[in-house]
Amino acid sequence: MPVVMGTAGHIDHGKTSLIKALTGTDCDRLAEEKKRGITIELGFASLDIGATEPLSIIDVPGHEKFVKNMVAGAAGIDFVLLVIAADEGVMPQTREHLEICTLLGIEKGFVVLTKVDMVDEDWLEMVKEDVRDFLASSFLAEAPIHAVSSHTGQGLEELKVEIAAFMKGFEPKRRTDLARLPVDRVFTMKGHGTVVTGTLISGQLSLGDDVVLYPKMTETKVRGLQSHGSSVETAPAGRRTAVNLHGLEVEDIERGEVLGRPGTLFPSSVWDVELTCLPSSPKSLKHRKEIHFHHGSKEVMAKVYFLDREKLEKGERAVCQMRFDSPMTGVYGDRVVLRSFSPLRTVAGGSIINPLGRKVKRFSDDVKRLDSLIGAEPEDLVQTQLELAGNEGLTFQQLSILTNTASKSLEKLLQTMGGQQKVFLFDKDSRSYVAGSRVDDLSLGLISHLEEFHRKEPMKPGVSRGEIGSTFGKRLPQKLFHALVERLIKKNEIVVAQEILHLPGHKVSLASDQQKLRDTLLDAYEKGGLTPPNIKDILDPLELVFKEAAPVYRLLQDEGLVVRIKEDMYFAKSAVDGLQKTLEGYFAENEELGPQDFKDLVGISRKFSIPLLEYMDKEKFTMRVGDKRRLRKQV
Repeated sequence: MPVVMGTAGHIDHGKTSLIKALTGTDCDRLAEEKKRGITIELGFASLDIGATEPLSIIDVPGHEKFVKNMVAGAAGIDFVLLVIAADEGVMPQTREHLEICTLLGIEKGFVVLTKVDMVDEDWLEMVKEDVRDFLASSFLAEAPIHAVSSHTGQGLEELKVEIAAFMKGFEPKRRTDLARLPVDRVFTMKGHGTVVTGTLISGQLSLGDDVVLYPKMTETKVRGLQSHGSSVETAPAGRRTAVNLHGLEVEDIERGEVLGRPGTLFPSSVWDVELTCLPSSPKSLKHRKEIHFHHGSKEVMAKVYFLDREKLEKGERAVCQMRFDSPMTGVYGDRVVLRSFSPLRTVAGGSIINPLGRKVKRFSDDVKRLDSLIGAEPEDLVQTQLELAGNEGLTFQQLSILTNTASKSLEKLLQTMGGQQKVFLFDKDSRSYVAGSRVDDLSLGLISHLEEFHRKEPMKPGVSRGEIGSTFGKRLPQKLFHALVERLIKKNEIVVAQEILHLPGHKVSLASDQQKLRDTLLDAYEKGGLTPPNIKDILDPLELVFKEAAPVYRLLQDEGLVVRIKEDMYFAKSAVDGLQKTLEGYFAENEELGPQDFKDLVGISRKFSIPLLEYMDKEKFTMRVGDKRRLRKQV
């Protein structure tokens, strides 16, 4: 399995010389580095230790001015080689580099005392004792201390043997199949074009893959892949990889961008972070403090927003929000490092608990929910994140970065949770989910909405999908609303008839006078046939105006017993159905129907014939051609 080892330590303690002595590669490639005799940029090498995969090595600069470059390199390593010069011992950047490694979650490594040829045995033993004291409370407390000389070769073979033995039982953390390569170098290779390099921290890349540079969303394609100086067709997670990109110039790409597959990462200007202020920090961290923020190979300015306090004291831990001027892309569990402006040094670090943060009200219950994300199991992460997402829900790909879970494992988990009614898949195309509890709440809300509608409109059989969608459903994603309705219909908790929704058992409720009016109107229109009475002629004897009778007219229409032909003209539905049958018989023997033909056929005046003909056209039963009509199915 591919593994990356990185160096750490103070300037001029022999990190680069040690890597050259071990591998034969000089990691100082820049002219300025060779001129000044110090490492400025990241250097790269590989070491063949007899395993199936060479060990990738990142050499980092030790000068305090280049700590940002050190963080960019250290973010991609699996274990560290802490280098301390025997003639100087522990120095400021020894301490800071070790703190950074701790904040980045590195848990394994070696301690190497270099330049032992420049000190005597007594001095060397004293330095070893100081180093052990220094490391006593760190992750390197039990690590053996190797004494070497890059100049004479003393101890180098023994160190190689120890590294090889360590590698046999070492399992690097590779939690997900999500392809991510934080870019730490961009350059042009003659004959190939633009190349980016970085550590493929998860997933894999293959020749021809469509890829995106996040967060700028620059689309490109993998034109070539190299690892350890050789061309490969596929690069696995954990390997130092050079990627030749199609159609881009060096100026199009910046260090810190992340190469990944389309639609798998999601830029956000707010992250929720579990943050620890270092005990060695010169001062506490204050709310809304601006700091240097390091993630992967990227450094940006950010502001710290504490949600349950005004400041974070030395040694304290808290959930906070990091807010950026421009979007960033991250994954749950990614490590971050914070450095202050003055003095310029590392002051805090932690891990992302929500890379798709939303602005949260301070001192609210949401702070407790965010706190529950720390170290949570994937199922709990899914549950809490969906609850935080509310009605909008989350897609499968979003849940992938919010849980840092491999695709197959996440699919299986969501299937299980779906069977337990803990999550609800409402859009199969985008694979979007909401919390099961949210569906329960929305179902109760929709049923209550219908109950209220029936109470206010007892004479209506129900409400149309469109109408309830524009009222209750307007605050929901459209597909969630439709899925919710279908779920309730399937469970027989609501009933649909001709796209009208109502609760089971609902029946139109009429007062005695309304029932009498309904019967009177229906009798008048059925007796009137194709020559119905005027509205006024019906209502005047009852001492009613149309506004008072309008609800009963609407009820008769909803019941399918009366048809409104135009604004003030109604016909019994039975009369209109009979007319259509008459016309079908006519068109069986005739191709066209003129106004006079229609008048002769049904024996009614223009007052009724013209509105009826226009109604038949509107209902697409007939089609007007000049001043004649044809049966539409014949056209």
